[in-house]
Amino acid sequence: APPGALGGVPGGVPPKTGWDAVRLARHPDRPRAEAYLDAYFGLRLTLSGDRAGGTDPGMLCGFGLREGRAVAYAAQCGTATRPAGYRTAARVIRLADRLGIPVLTLVDTPGAANDAAAEHAGAGAAIADTFAALAAATVPVTTLLIGEGGSGGALALAAPGNTWVTPDSYFSVIAPELAAAILKRPASEAASTADQLRIRPQDLVALGVARGVVGPA
Repeated sequence: APPGALGGVPGGVPPKTGWDAVRLARHPDRPRAEAYLDAYFGLRLTLSGDRAGGTDPGMLCGFGLREGRAVAYAAQCGTATRPAGYRTAARVIRLADRLGIPVLTLVDTPGAANDAAAEHAGAGAAIADTFAALAAATVPVTTLLIGEGGSGGALALAAPGNTWVTPDSYFSVIAPELAAAILKRPASEAASTADQLRIRPQDLVALGVARGVVGPA
């Protein structure tokens, strides 16, 4: 089962609009990956590095003990994930698969890093490799979207058919502000564009993207 939600929404009511969902996910006080991992695991062993000289502090990977059972994890920390982060996640997923250990992924990123350094480090190949590692895994993989789910950078860690969402999260192919810009709309229409994208937690369940919205931990 996925972890319970550590955050919440005012009055326990799901976000009314897409923009409300975005604001909740971007709130600075929203619980992040470290809090979820600490609450879920009694003991954790961190594994870092992509075995190619790179590290990404925005991707926490390793193994933990949950009620006496080992579980591997790869968790985004709310930053733009770098190629080294994706390669580290893919490495841990493949290691867990070889050892027969289930995997938990926590999704929280505005998107993959797309600066010159990220492109030079092979961002596209790293993201594709994470998709491949997750798709090839024969062990159970569970995903919980805990904040921002930005485009392919978030989708790379989402388990097919076993992705869950918290009440203070959203998943979108593109940020509402960027979608408005592409459609040549003024910045003031980003909020209404967010509504049209159907990115609220309840929208994700209705669309079949997520299995359900998790309750409080």
